Amino acid sequence: MSGLDWVVLAAYGLLMIGVGAWYSWRNRSADDYLLGGRRMSPIMLGLSLFATLVSTLSYLANPGEMIAFGPMMSLQALAHPLIFWIVGFGLIPLIMRQSVTSAYEILENRLGRSIRQAGAAMFLLLRFGWMATILYTTSDKVLVPLFKLDPQWTPLLSIALGIVTAVYSSEGGFKAVVTTDAIQSLTMLAGAVVTILVITVRMGGVSAWWPHTWPEHWAEPSWGFDYNAHAPFAMLMISTTLWYVCTNGSDQMSIQRFLSTRDAAAARKTLLISQITDVSVSTLLAITGVALLGFYRNHPPFSGSETYANASDKLFTTFFMTEMPPGLGGLVLAAVLAAAMSSLSSGLNSTCGVIERDFLSNGPVPAGSAAVMRLKLLTWGISTITVLLSLVVMVVKGNITDLCFKLINLFTAPLFGLFFLALFVRWATPIGAWFGLVGSLATAVFVAYAAEISTALNLGYTVNPHASRVWIMPSSLLVGVLLGSLVSLVTPKNRNAVSTSVQEI
Repeated sequence: MSGLDWVVLAAYGLLMIGVGAWYSWRNRSADDYLLGGRRMSPIMLGLSLFATLVSTLSYLANPGEMIAFGPMMSLQALAHPLIFWIVGFGLIPLIMRQSVTSAYEILENRLGRSIRQAGAAMFLLLRFGWMATILYTTSDKVLVPLFKLDPQWTPLLSIALGIVTAVYSSEGGFKAVVTTDAIQSLTMLAGAVVTILVITVRMGGVSAWWPHTWPEHWAEPSWGFDYNAHAPFAMLMISTTLWYVCTNGSDQMSIQRFLSTRDAAAARKTLLISQITDVSVSTLLAITGVALLGFYRNHPPFSGSETYANASDKLFTTFFMTEMPPGLGGLVLAAVLAAAMSSLSSGLNSTCGVIERDFLSNGPVPAGSAAVMRLKLLTWGISTITVLLSLVVMVVKGNITDLCFKLINLFTAPLFGLFFLALFVRWATPIGAWFGLVGSLATAVFVAYAAEISTALNLGYTVNPHASRVWIMPSSLLVGVLLGSLVSLVTPKNRNAVSTSVQEI
């Protein structure tokens, strides 16, 4: 790290804190703090939605996935047109008709308060695990090697990163989160572009790092539903579509951004901006992975038994720590930190809203400085819990992509299953929803940890642990919806729940 790199990082950190301070005095009510007054720019919200969902996990995982396994996972961008049609015209109109602050108020309207709180609890489990994983990964995979520290420093670095993010998130509320997310999304874009340009200049042109034959360690392409293939194309399209539909249709972080716009058309624009940015940055990160692979095949980085497969997540950080010119290394590191902080700030604000609206209060959204101060203190409490949970993440084995699926995506489909029952199954009952939720969760855990379960119980069957991840959401969502629908047919409705059909909504 040169002096210029430190200047770039310091300027970035001060900018984030400055944005939080700027919006601090503009929050006059809980609605301002949690939804920005519901009149925010779709462009800013779209950039924020992208930055929220693309964390450090994705930012480091995309190049690492390309280096280790090849381009199959990158083809998931082809699913985005279908995702936009389903979410933009199928889910957003229904969501925008609800006068809610928390997404899980929608569940109570159809299935009662117990299901609302179950959905909110699922969201909290998902996002606490997600934020803890981001903190751990950023500290352990980026900051520890960058500063050449002992891994025992990981908890202290997690604390420092959590404090900086909590400062501007708690002070500025949702408007500060969205503004910093937009800045951070552009920083992420710049980080990938700079890396590709530096490698191209260092190696004398694109042809020097672009592979002319299929690298021997890349997985062979699979275009069908092969369970043991690394990323079978057909299943990848289904899994990717379901992840985006489930996330945008049941996750408070996404729905919060839709609710912050004026109407359904503006919410659709938010989704479109998010998808365009997502495809652009994901494509650049995939190309970054190819460029890094080409560079390190000419400058072998390995020692001992390391291979591209087990060191892939390190090569991006290794490059900008050792090969970047002064100043540009700081910019790329700022991009990695931007990916972490944008997701953390959004997670803090969203979980704050869910805890407040779904568990602590149930009346009209309060106004006044006392309500805002309560939310600020709650944000600090959530940040503390997240830091403590980050210490648990290190026990999960696998690369960054595996961490995403095994720790985080377990809850995505089961949560959306509740929304599907509430919005589209007119005969759904609270008891049926509970059965669907439990069955969906059990299926997700079994599929995600099939290899470990087989080994522990000596079942004798072999499962590719990397391949099973694309089956988690399709199988768990199918089980949840079918089981919930079938049990609802034979159980009485809770007469205390509002029995409103999707047409009436």
